[in-house]
Parts: sequence; structure tokens; C-alpha cells
Amino acid sequence: MCGIFTQIVHTGFQHREELTQRIREANATRGPDARKSCCISCSQLNLEFFSSELRLRGNNPVVQPHKSESGSLLCWNGEIFAGMDVRADENDGIKLFEQLRSLETGDQVRHFFASVEGPYAFAFYSATAQKLFFSRDPLGRRSLLIHRPSATNPYFLLASVSAGPDPGYSFEELDTGHIHCLDIATLNKANDIVSAFDGCLSLFSRSDSVSSSSIHYAYAEPTKVNTNLPPSDLPLPLGDNLDIIPAWLEEPLENLITQLNHSVMLKVRDIPQDLSLKGQSRVAVLFSGGIDSTILTLLADRHVPRDEPIDLLNVAFENPRKIKVQQKGNINPNKKKSKAKVSESDTDPTLSNSTVAEFMVPDRVTGLSEVEELRKLCPGRVWNFVEINVPYHESQATRQHVESLMNPVRTVMDLSLALALYFASRGIGQIRSKPEDDPTPYTSTARVLINGLGSDELLGGYGRHRTAFVTGGWAAVVEELQLEIDRIPTRNLGRDDRVISSHGKETRHPFLSLDVVSFLARLPVEYKMDPRLPAGVGDKMLLRLAARRLGLVEASGRKKRAMQFGSHSARMEGDEKGDKLLES
Repeated sequence: MCGIFTQIVHTGFQHREELTQRIREANATRGPDARKSCCISCSQLNLEFFSSELRLRGNNPVVQPHKSESGSLLCWNGEIFAGMDVRADENDGIKLFEQLRSLETGDQVRHFFASVEGPYAFAFYSATAQKLFFSRDPLGRRSLLIHRPSATNPYFLLASVSAGPDPGYSFEELDTGHIHCLDIATLNKANDIVSAFDGCLSLFSRSDSVSSSSIHYAYAEPTKVNTNLPPSDLPLPLGDNLDIIPAWLEEPLENLITQLNHSVMLKVRDIPQDLSLKGQSRVAVLFSGGIDSTILTLLADRHVPRDEPIDLLNVAFENPRKIKVQQKGNINPNKKKSKAKVSESDTDPTLSNSTVAEFMVPDRVTGLSEVEELRKLCPGRVWNFVEINVPYHESQATRQHVESLMNPVRTVMDLSLALALYFASRGIGQIRSKPEDDPTPYTSTARVLINGLGSDELLGGYGRHRTAFVTGGWAAVVEELQLEIDRIPTRNLGRDDRVISSHGKETRHPFLSLDVVSFLARLPVEYKMDPRLPAGVGDKMLLRLAARRLGLVEASGRKKRAMQFGSHSARMEGDEKGDKLLES
């Protein structure tokens, strides 16, 4: 994980150095191990390339930007997990630059990145071609923001994260469908980079790597969803539970476990060890106790050294509105007053009374229950269940900083999710040796965070998939699943990356490996889900069967719950709609 920042400024323009320094510092927090700037002066343009480094690959320290003898430069924020041979002791950024620096055309760069898999964003300057190439991976798992030259701000900026809202730029998230190529030589000849910019920028579509070449490029773009429909008389594959697996689902079930296991293995192995922290956690999981995070946790146990703990980061917010509801019933006079619900904490004797308070949110309840299932299945592992409790005053005091990290997205839902991710990834909380013990303060040392995002999109886990079936049958479900894959790059990943990486940590998404995406996209829809079955059975059916096969009986039947509601980070004061824009 790194922070990258590139700027191109006309030599005659007096830009705000104070703003530039704030952008550098915002990107430096993403890579606390090293930072460096390289500058290039043309006759009419000044170029700066800044990178910070979070060392997660290779044995030796690395300082970016990578630079060749010819003057080519690479700012690299990413990981290569497939398509290029990288040994455990090697740095993927160095290996990638060795191949990339000989490339000079957009077609060459496009085809090169169509052959490698991993989350990434980059800015690559070819000194021989005098061109700047920049892009994000096809799913947008790493953030890259772009400011295009304008009349009021006549300069070009790329950055992993901004310095928050500022009149000095108009950042937007870079689209993932293209390799962008800026002709620096031509731009340098222009007297006005604002009017010349669009003519100097070329876009090389990723999809053209698939359609215009006889070579198969496995990672040019996400695989399209299988459009074959099941027969109209398809029998129900299951009863109302997951106990009996039909024979025709055995092969896809085992293949899913194999695919996920391999993806998790690539995400958790070969993480450099800080000798001063030997024996402490290198891997943590954003852990709600739901099926997605739990199955990834169980698979991580296979690949993380047995003598290392794995941290399970579980966040809970003090939410005044929810507390009032619990104390007085529904406080909305326009809604029918609800009866108090009995939670697991009221009936589960393993949950300590000291945990039953304002922080006993739904995700805390399921998390505490699920860690006990993991301890039974994996008794040789130390599982650090990290209770991250966020008082109301602290979440409000941090709100402005989180909004700055989120920028340029600014909705109520963005904020509620970003707050949950910010505090969860910070990893400051408390742990208990036994459920009944008093807690002790704990700060996670893990720099790699496993995230279960993606399973609902790929396996039909949202309520809208069931709605699509009711209104349009299987064809509507297939169409919705394709829309889910198409929307992944524009939804949450860039925002999540900006927020989590502010702590000098990296989130990895095993479900969003392009190999896993391809495997699931190619499966017929009825293998993945069946909306005719009850919630908690038919949604993400294949994943639920995989969890049951692995011994996760409790997790396999848990229903979908959004993070902002499970942690109570949403709707702290009122009942605002998620798509409402935040006040400036």
C-alpha cells in the first residue's frame, strides 16, 4: 500500500505550495515506511511524482517512486497476486517496473496490465516516449483521484487521497475502464494547458484488450455473468435448511471452497515480519460474525503461521438514537411502537454482563457468538476478538476528518460506512482472554486487513435480488447480478481504500480476486442462489453450503445485515436517507 501524488504545473503559474504540501501529507499517512518526491522540469511544465511506502512485499526496504537510468518513473500503489512471478523475498513494484519501463505506447501498457491481477493504482512516466500513463485496476480496489486543469485551477493532479474539500481542486474518482495516456511532449508545447489538455489525453479501453487481440488476457476486465436460465420446472435444491446438499451442487461447492481458499492464501502469506513485533498479529479481519467475514477467517487460519494470533476487529458505536429506542421503544411517532426485542445477549450465558451495554450492537452479538465457533473449530489459534467501542462524542469529534478522507463522495450513507471502517481499521480497543474476563486494552499490529466485501454482489445476497425474481423471474436476477459487477468499481471501494489506508494499513478482498469473480460469474445463476428459498438459505446459497461444509454451522444461516446498521454507525441523530448529501 502506498500513497501516490502527481502534479503537472505550467512554469509560469504560481500555485499554492501550502495546498500541495497538505496533499503530500495526506498521502504520506498511507505509507509510513518511506516517502520521496522526484521532479522533472520541461521547458514549460514542472512535473512532480510523490510516493509514500507501506512495505508489505519483499525482504528489503523500498523507496518510491521507482526510477530508471533513462528517467522513467513509477508511482505504484498495489499488489500483484497473479500473472507475474514474484517470489516471497521480492517486491512486486520493482518487478513490475522492470517490465513496464520498456513500454512506450498505450496498447503496450494496456495489454501488460490486462495480464496481471491484483488491486492497484499507478502513475507511470515513460521518459523515452514523454508520456504519462495512469489507471486503476478493473474493479477499482485502490483509490486514484484526478483533477483536470480548469480556468480557476489550471494544473493537473493525481492523488490517492485528497486533503479534503478545497477550492484549489475539483477531484473525482478516476474511471476504471481505461488506461489513460497524457502526451507530455505535446502538452509542453502548448501555451495554455487548460485548452490543450483534452487533446493530449488518450483513453485505451480495457475491453479492447479482449476484442482486438488473438491473445487471451485473463485480467483485462471482469467476466460477464452467465446468462443461461434454469428450466421453468427447476425443483427446489434444498429444504428450509442447509443440511442436505444435492449431488449436482457438490462440484461447484468444492470448487468455490478451492477458489476462496487460494484467494485467501495469496492475501495473507509472505507479509514481511517486523522483528520487534514477532509473535504479534500480521493479519486482521473486519469481523462482524456474518457468513462473509467468518468463512474468510476460517480459511485464513489455514495459511497464517499457527503461532501468530489473528485479530478479529469488531466495531460498535454508542448511538443515542438507538439507545432511546431500546429504553423507550420506537421514538418515531409516525411509526407503530415496537416491542423490545430479545437479543442473543439476553439468552447466551457465554456473553459477559460487562459487555451488555450501549456497545452490545447486533454485530457485537454475532461476533462474540461466532468467535466461539471458531475457537471450537481451530483450538490451536489465538483469536483476538478486538472490541472496538466508539463513544458518541469520539465519533462526532472524528467526523470532519473522516469526511475529508471520503472526499469527493459526500452522502449520509458514505459517512456512516466510512466511520465504521475508520474506527475498525484503526484497531484500538480491548480484548478478553475468556468471555467472562474483564477486558484489557489492545491495539492491533496487523497491517493487512481482510474484508468480506463482494460476496453479496457475486452470489445474490441482497434483498433486491429477491425482489428482481418476484418482478421478473430468473432473467431479472441475472440482469441484476450483471449490474452488480458493473457497479462495483463506482460504489464503495475507492472510498473504503482512502479511509482504511489513512492508518497505514491495507485492506484485501478475497471475494474480489478477478479469478474468484470469473469463477462465480460463469456459474449458472441457480448454482449460486435460489430466491424461492427462505432468507438465510436461498440468498448466497452456495456460500452458505460451503460454510456448512467447513463446519461453520451458526455462520452459515446468518442473514445479511449492512455494516452501518450492524455496528450502529448509521442514523445517530435522525432518520436521514442514505443518499442525502452532507452539509458543507
